[in-house]
Amino acid sequence: MRNKPWAKDYVAEHTERLVEEPEPLKGNWQSRFPKEQPLYVEIGTGKGQFIVEMAKAHPDRNFIGIEIQFSVIAAALKKVVASELTNIQLVHTDGEAVNTFFAAGEITGLYLNFSDPWPKSRHAKRRLTSPVFLAHYADVLQPKGEIQFKTDNRGLFEYSLGSLNNFGLVFDGVWLDLHAATDGVEDIQTEYEQKFSAKGPIYQVIAHFPVDDSSDK
Repeated sequence: MRNKPWAKDYVAEHTERLVEEPEPLKGNWQSRFPKEQPLYVEIGTGKGQFIVEMAKAHPDRNFIGIEIQFSVIAAALKKVVASELTNIQLVHTDGEAVNTFFAAGEITGLYLNFSDPWPKSRHAKRRLTSPVFLAHYADVLQPKGEIQFKTDNRGLFEYSLGSLNNFGLVFDGVWLDLHAATDGVEDIQTEYEQKFSAKGPIYQVIAHFPVDDSSDK
């Protein structure tokens, strides 16, 4: 997205909605919300349609959208402010190291929507479902913490299924054509999804980290 001349001033006017230095909030994100509720995070929130609609649908949850591109998150901020919803916060940062600004077990669920596929093999470690990232998610998600991953890229989807499986996650559901699903799965769409889904199927997997019960034995 091109630079937006209004973005810098708009962000400065709405610091109650958007965080640019997340590290000091590690372990204390609930302080950004009027009510303490289960915390769900979207990495790569784009222009904000998904997270705003999720917040509308689930007022009993708190949501954080992370986006690295400044002009994009400024557009998302406009949606959040216009929504008047109090259970959304945005973070302008790189979601690569979420374990540096979320504490262990602070997150209930994680959304990865239409992430960069990084198609070249030498860039595989940059994919948001690579073992490097999964280790970070394991650090910050609660026991049985859930990951919901959506993509229109078949190669990335197949890679992600293998990566999640090899890391030991438990699959709760796999969809090879989400929009044709008849099992009542929730399908709140992103802007990208609405624009490009006509070109091919949307793939989704929902999985969770297993709980280590060895300490109870």
